[in-house]
Amino acid sequence: MLLCECKISSKQVSCLFLACMDYGFFYLINHGVENELIQKALEESRNFFSLPLEEKLKLPRTEHRGYTPLYAEKLDTSLHSEGDLKETFYIGTLDDDKSHLNQWPSQEILPSWRFTMELYYEKVLSAGRRLISLIALALNLEEDFFLKAEPLYPFLRLLHYPAEQGMLDEKVLGASAHSDYGMITLLVSDGVPGLQVCREKSQEPQVWEDVNHISGAFVVNIGDLMERWTNCLYRSTLHRVIRTGQERYSMAFFVDPCPDTLVECLRSCYSEAYPPRFPPIRSGDYLDEKIRLTYS
Repeated sequence: MLLCECKISSKQVSCLFLACMDYGFFYLINHGVENELIQKALEESRNFFSLPLEEKLKLPRTEHRGYTPLYAEKLDTSLHSEGDLKETFYIGTLDDDKSHLNQWPSQEILPSWRFTMELYYEKVLSAGRRLISLIALALNLEEDFFLKAEPLYPFLRLLHYPAEQGMLDEKVLGASAHSDYGMITLLVSDGVPGLQVCREKSQEPQVWEDVNHISGAFVVNIGDLMERWTNCLYRSTLHRVIRTGQERYSMAFFVDPCPDTLVECLRSCYSEAYPPRFPPIRSGDYLDEKIRLTYS
């Protein structure tokens, strides 16, 4: 794991390159998002998930925005289980023609919820944009290479993993094994353990490593589309959240390209001896299919 700062030197750009290549996971500090805001957003997330189920179900997931109850998602579609033991809430882009699709809890019930989440969203998006520029520099690309296909398509996902209630199927996880679908993900949590990574997807048996919590730091991971762009030079790492008997809250911010972006192997990432592993694909088509399978 690597500690990386947004104010970064050429040496740290090299370290960022190695982190993306060797792990696909690293910590991000000095990112410009105040720890007080992170804690406030986690508190507001906790307030929402503490509401009665009937109140949360008034905001059902539509157009990938809103609430999903326990077991609604199954990230590892090969499992023969009911689903993942978590509930989530999705917030989509705030500044395009689809921003009106976002759903918000009643101000009477949670008066500062929307303001806090919108502020957190904008701050993390700013950090994500800077980080994507650094990732481009680490690949010897123009700094704005991944930002040219504006607007980006970011999503904020709030997650609540409840404490275990009685005996459960041992195959049921908080989040079953998966790699993220897009470019990068910036994750924070309340410090409760459970997040694990597996560096080698095809290795049997799989070897899982705990991801330790660092207060105020984002855990950043590379997604599938970035892996496709780089011909597997950057690694989209398998990860999961195991059950620990403790309640856990986290917030994942997905930075994805515009749905019309064509993701194809970068010229610098293939050769005659190392040809492209993936055909070109439209970002929106890839993400839509992955999401469809998650909820099927």
